[in-house]
Amino acid sequence: MSPQNKSYEVQFEIAGTAAMFTRPDTGATPVSYPAPTYSAAKGMFESIVRLKSAHIRPTKVEICAPIHYHRYTTNYGGPLRKSNQLSKGSSYQLFATILVDVCYRVYGVVEEIERAPIDRTTNHLHYLQDKFEKRLRNGRWYHVPCLGWNEFTPSYVGPFRETTKVEESVEQIIPSMLFSVFSRPGVYSPSYKQDVWIKKGVLEYVE
Repeated sequence: MSPQNKSYEVQFEIAGTAAMFTRPDTGATPVSYPAPTYSAAKGMFESIVRLKSAHIRPTKVEICAPIHYHRYTTNYGGPLRKSNQLSKGSSYQLFATILVDVCYRVYGVVEEIERAPIDRTTNHLHYLQDKFEKRLRNGRWYHVPCLGWNEFTPSYVGPFRETTKVEESVEQIIPSMLFSVFSRPGVYSPSYKQDVWIKKGVLEYVE
């Protein structure tokens, strides 16, 4: 099989005490989806490895812990505050419904970036796959992967653990789920998928 036709697949496991994959339709008191969105999964891959000529496209996620929600309160100091709060430099309390005690297995495939410069002497798809696996084993990345919100750092990121099992009891249809936020780097253009089905704990990212 030629390098152009071969599939270069990658995967990792991530777990943590808290996660938040925001449903945009829940407004000022956000609620989390039960699993990472496509954009969130892509961000996790990119926090570990990046390459100009190729990227990792998430293909699916396995939910490996029961779904538990929890009430969460934090002080928000971002740009969406009211004008008087911005002028005073004050924050406001943000109430959210987050996930607790999460564990996921995330899968992806390495793909070429269109019109990216290609070194003809190097199989850049295999190079990115190999670089990802080395960084994952060694616990080295560009920045710590997060479980949605930046403050929700993982307790584990690495290769699959033998004790981890898919939570097959999770069956759910999400009427509308955020797929991606940007159509391409720097271009804000949210897209959604309808009737997304989590089957026996598995969510597939269908483009």
